[in-house]
Amino acid sequence: MTVLRQEADPGEAELDAKALERLDGELARRVDAGELPGFLVAVARAGRVAHLTTYGARDLAAGLPVEPDTLWRIYSMTKPVTTVGALTLVEDGLLSLDDEVGRHLPAFAEPRVYVDGSGDRVRTRPASGPLLVRHLMTHTAGLTFAFYHAHPVDALYRAAGLESSVAPGTDLAGTTDVYASLPLRFDPGTRWNYSVATNVLGRIVEVVSGRPLDVFLAERVFRPLGMTDAGFEVTDAQAERLAELYGETDGGGIEPIPGTPLRGRPRFLSGSGGMVASAHDMHRFMEMLRRHGELDGTRLLRPGTVRLMTRNHLPDGADLRSAGVPPHDDPGNEGVGFGLGVSVVVDPSRTREPSGLGSYGWSGVATTTFWVDPGRDLTVQFYTQVRPRSSHTVYRDLKRLVHEALTD
Repeated sequence: MTVLRQEADPGEAELDAKALERLDGELARRVDAGELPGFLVAVARAGRVAHLTTYGARDLAAGLPVEPDTLWRIYSMTKPVTTVGALTLVEDGLLSLDDEVGRHLPAFAEPRVYVDGSGDRVRTRPASGPLLVRHLMTHTAGLTFAFYHAHPVDALYRAAGLESSVAPGTDLAGTTDVYASLPLRFDPGTRWNYSVATNVLGRIVEVVSGRPLDVFLAERVFRPLGMTDAGFEVTDAQAERLAELYGETDGGGIEPIPGTPLRGRPRFLSGSGGMVASAHDMHRFMEMLRRHGELDGTRLLRPGTVRLMTRNHLPDGADLRSAGVPPHDDPGNEGVGFGLGVSVVVDPSRTREPSGLGSYGWSGVATTTFWVDPGRDLTVQFYTQVRPRSSHTVYRDLKRLVHEALTD
C-alpha cells in the first residue's frame, strides 16, 4: 500500500493558500451541515501534490475518519480506466476503434433502432450503419440506462431487469447479450447518450484479450502504474479502509445505503462502474495521462493515443448539450465535448464552472470526480461517498474555488 502525500507547498505550485483555505472551508461546511460524511481533496501542479485535505468520517456510525489511504467506490470513474485498457489493445493491433462490435460480440451484429410502440408492440428498423468500438468509447452507440425516464427504450431496459445495469443472475457476457437484444435509441454515431456502453467495451476487452476484465486491468493498467489498491473487490486487509456509502434523505441529510458488493470477487465485472480505488491510485492514473501515457519510465500508451483520447469526438464537433438527447440536453453540458472515455472542455466561455480549454476527466455517482487541465499543468481529485437525489452542487463550488486558487 502506498499513500498519497503532499509533496510541495502551495506557493511553490503557484497556488494561493488563502484560496485553498476557502476551498477546504466550503467542503467542511457541507460536512458539518450533514450534507457529506467526509471528503478528500487533492490538487497537484506539474505532478506534485501541493494541497491535500481530509475531513470528516469515512464511516459515521463507527466514527472512523477519512484518511489519505481511504478506499472509495469510484463508480463511473471506472470508465476512463476501462477505456485506457481497451486502448492498450488498440496499440497492440488486436482491436481497432473502427471494428464493428458484432465482430467481437456476435449478438450485436445486426443492431436495430427503436421506431415506436411499447411493450410487445415495439417497432424497430435496421440501424443506418454498424455499431463500432469508437461509438462505445464516446457514448454515441445508442445504448442507454434503465434509470432514465426519457425514452421508451429506457423502459425496455427496466422491463428486462436492468435497473442496476446488470441482468439478474448473469455475468458480464450474459448481461451484454441482454443489451444486444434491445433496440438502440438512435443510429450509432449520430447523437450522445451516456449509457451502459463501457460495460460492452469491457466485454470486448475480455474477448480480445482472453482474460477476465479484472485480471486484464490488473496486468495492463494497475500493476504497471503502481495502483496498489485499485480493483473490483476489497481484501480482508483493505476492508476497514473502505468508506461507507450514503444516500440523500428527503430532509437533505444522508443515511447509509447499500453499495456495490466488493467483498469477494463479483460475478458481474462492470467496466462502467465496478472499481474501488484510493486517491494514490487515481493520482497515478491521472499522472500517466498528464504525462502523455508514461509514468516513472513505464509507457502505458503512446502520446498520440492520449491526444486522441482527450479530444472531442462528438459529431461535427458538437458539445454534450447540442449532441445529447434527453436527459443530457441541459445547459450544464454547454461547452463540454466528449473524447474516448472522458469529457473534454471545448469552449470554456460556455461552461457552467470555470474550466481550462482541453481539460478532461470524469465523475462517479457517489460524488467523486477528477480532472486534468493540460494548459495549467493541473490535476484535481475529490472524493466523498454520497449518491445524491439530483445533480450535486459540490462540483460547481469545487471547480470555482480551485480556479480561484491559481495565481499564475
